[in-house]
Amino acid sequence: AFISPYKKDRAAVRSLVGSDEFVEIYLRCPLETCEQRDVKGLYEKARLGEIKGFTGIDDPYEEPESPEIILETDKVNLEQCVERILNFLEARGLVSRVWK
Repeated sequence: AFISPYKKDRAAVRSLVGSDEFVEIYLRCPLETCEQRDVKGLYEKARLGEIKGFTGIDDPYEEPESPEIILETDKVNLEQCVERILNFLEARGLVSRVWK
């Protein structure tokens, strides 16, 4: 697993791992929703300047250009997200499930 707001970092990891095994999953969610879900209050601290370099506030987020999977987490629940990921990985032959 690798989390990065920058395209160049994601491209570097893809080239290291190889495109056949690298799966870019974009968890698309409006900033407002992220702030509403923030139980630790990190977004508020970032807006107050208490945290510097916070993605989406004072540091950029570079949206993926062609991720293998896009999950709109403000519209799809956790179980649906997991199911989509598992279906994709299974179709690619990267995992196999013995349950369904």
